[in-house]
Amino acid sequence: MHQEKTGRHHIRRPLLAGPYLLSVALLVAICFGSYGCKDVASVNQGVELASLIITPGELQPSFDSATTQYNVDLTSDIGTVTITAQPRVAGDTVSINGQTTTRRDIPLGPVGSVTPVSIVVSESTSNSRTYIVLLNKATLAGNNSLQNLTVSPGTLAPTFNANTLGYTVNVANNVGSIAVSPTLDDPAATMTVDGQAAISGQARSITLNDSGQSTTIAVIVTAQNGTQKTYLVTVNRGISGNNFLQSLAIVPGTLDPPFSAGTVGYTMDVASSVTSVTVTPTLQDTTASLTVNGQATNSGQARIITLRGPGLSTFINIVVTAQNGTRKTYSVDVFRPALSGNNKLSALTVAPGNLDPAFNADTTRYTVDLETTVSSVTVTATLQDPSASMEVNGQGTSSGQARDITLGAPGSRTNIDLVVVAPNGRSKTYRITLERAAPASNNRLSAVTVTPGILDPAFNANTTKYTVDLANTVTSVAVTATLQDPTATMEVNGQGTSSGQARDITLGAPGSRTDINLVVVAPNGKSRTYRITLERVAP
Repeated sequence: MHQEKTGRHHIRRPLLAGPYLLSVALLVAICFGSYGCKDVASVNQGVELASLIITPGELQPSFDSATTQYNVDLTSDIGTVTITAQPRVAGDTVSINGQTTTRRDIPLGPVGSVTPVSIVVSESTSNSRTYIVLLNKATLAGNNSLQNLTVSPGTLAPTFNANTLGYTVNVANNVGSIAVSPTLDDPAATMTVDGQAAISGQARSITLNDSGQSTTIAVIVTAQNGTQKTYLVTVNRGISGNNFLQSLAIVPGTLDPPFSAGTVGYTMDVASSVTSVTVTPTLQDTTASLTVNGQATNSGQARIITLRGPGLSTFINIVVTAQNGTRKTYSVDVFRPALSGNNKLSALTVAPGNLDPAFNADTTRYTVDLETTVSSVTVTATLQDPSASMEVNGQGTSSGQARDITLGAPGSRTNIDLVVVAPNGRSKTYRITLERAAPASNNRLSAVTVTPGILDPAFNANTTKYTVDLANTVTSVAVTATLQDPTATMEVNGQGTSSGQARDITLGAPGSRTDINLVVVAPNGKSRTYRITLERVAP
């Protein structure tokens, strides 16, 4: 740069070089041809700017009123800048690219272009000074590199280098996912991790393939200018040595001790009537494999195992083979006891009625006395051994199930046979004999009264004839008879009458005799007649 004296000040003229020379030359030509600019070397010392601001952007060099040429470097995404210029002397005129104004928006050219701006400050005597600003819009960046790349868990091999595109990471077999954190070298670039858009410096979780397999993760960086670079991270997941079961269920039955992944030996007792069990093993690690008594089985798959006969044990072996080939064998000893010989009842009831003698499991013969009016009973028997079976009068019956038994005619006998068969086939028969009472033969009265009047002789159940003397003024009496057997029936002078019911009897004329016949019929049909003769005194 050289200096030229003008008045008291030295005006510095920056030397132009490279891509700016043509722009500056064009600007000077425009200035002289269109704006009537004076020679920038011959200016008055007071004609200058007090400030010059570019938004956005930064002048290079920093503003100095004596410096008339500046550069402003701008990013490729900026389309417009605002230039604000203020004169040092009030009243001086400022024009920006030929437009009188102190503030103007300047549109930029395409990416990689230079936009020249002329700011002229003038005074009334036509002295002026021209400031030139070159707005340099950057070209689209071609930076498609990463600044950093980390994974967790694990370590990249080799150590990260922006120019190294291939890496490997070794993790344990129990690692199911890995976090990948890439950081862009150029924040204006974009990238994807495993096909998904990612933010610079942000971790992305990637699910890994099964144990013993590799997972390749692609980090693709796209620069502003569209060029791409692909970083590949191959994650090797170790081979599993997990040969444990997650759970083991066998039904019917209960494992002893309760299942634990680290316990391999178990016993289980089942009822003698159980002929098979269902085994369902579940793996902790699905990359392992298993067999049940030599038969390949999927995790969680049920297998039916047929048991040996009563009194024998059946062994069930579940072999788990890890991905690395190591094995673990879980063994279950299922014991099926000998068939029970229990053919006894634990309870027996008849309703209505009472067993004679009282129930005892070893007593097999019982009687029950029932009223003649009872026509049916309910028998309920309960087994001591639920695995035994039972029939009531030949009809299969469950333990505790009630059976209705219809009785024979009054005075008859009905037998109930309860046959209990133990699981081993031995049987025991309980017999209940139901004695239904014959109809009663009681055809007697327990009391007779005549009102007014007194029986002669006094009432006796075995006396059937009575007289009653009545005054000639008595025209009627009330007769009340009570049965000894409430199930018997009675008529008074042919009229059905309940036990204890009063009947009014009209008398004949004074001096006449009136007979009352009370006929009692026992439940068995036999009858007895009580006669009362009413003697009404003559006038």
